[in-house]
Amino acid sequence: MDGLACHDRSMEQTDPPQSDPQADPQADPRADWPATPKATPGNTPPAAPDTGGPSGGPSGRQHGRPGEMTSHDVDLAVAELLRALSPQLAADWQVRAGTLEWTCAATAAHIAHDLLAYAGQVAARPAGAYLPFDLQVRPTATPDELLAVVRACGRLLSGALAAADPADRAWHWGPTDPSGFAAMGVAETLLHTHDITQGLRIDWRPPVDLCAKVLSRLFPTAPAGDPVEVLLWSTGRGPLGDREPLSSWVWKAAVS
Repeated sequence: MDGLACHDRSMEQTDPPQSDPQADPQADPRADWPATPKATPGNTPPAAPDTGGPSGGPSGRQHGRPGEMTSHDVDLAVAELLRALSPQLAADWQVRAGTLEWTCAATAAHIAHDLLAYAGQVAARPAGAYLPFDLQVRPTATPDELLAVVRACGRLLSGALAAADPADRAWHWGPTDPSGFAAMGVAETLLHTHDITQGLRIDWRPPVDLCAKVLSRLFPTAPAGDPVEVLLWSTGRGPLGDREPLSSWVWKAAVS
C-alpha cells in the first residue's frame, strides 16, 4: 500500500458509529490503517488559515435558514482546527490520538478523507451509495502537509455546500440534505481535533456554538447540558454528569 488509505464508505451497509472506532476498534475497518512514518520536526508552518473558500470569506457565504448548518460553519471548524494544530508541527504525531487506536497523523488524514467524501456526495448527489473513490495521503506526509490536505478538503466541501441548493439530496444511509453534510463535516473536524489535541496533550476545547449546532442537527434527542460536554458524551468521548461514556453511538444525518 503506497499511502495512508482511508476507508471506502460505499462498502458499508448500515450507518455505523460515525468517525469513531472507540466502541469496538477491531470492528471498525479503518482501525488497521498503516501508520504514517514519523514526521520531520521543524517544518515551515502553513499559511494563515484561509476560511474564505470560493466566495472570498465567511461574509460572502450563504448562511441558510435558521437552524441549518452551511459552508460557513465548515469554514469556521476548519479554521479552528488550523488554529489549534498549526503550532504543533514539531510534536510527535505518531502518538495515539486520545482514546482512538489511530495515530494523530492517521486521524488528521481521516478528517481530510471524510471532508472530501462529503464534498463528492454534495457535488454529485448520488442516490444510493458513496462515490467509489477514496483519499490517500502519502506516508511521508509531515504535519504541516497533513494540515494543508485538511484545509484543501475543507475548502472543497465548503465550495460544494455553497453551490448546493437546500433541496438537494445525496446519500448518507438515506437521502441527506446539504445541512446534514455540513453538520457531519463540522462534527468530524471538531471531534477529531479533540482526539488529536488529547494525543498531543494540548489544552483545547471545541467552540460551544458549533457544538450546539451539531447536536441540534445530528443528535436531536441528546440530553441538555453544556454543548461541548454533551457532544463529547454523545460520541463516546467521556461521561456526562452521572452518565457513563457511551460504548456505541450513531448520528442521524438523513432526512425523511
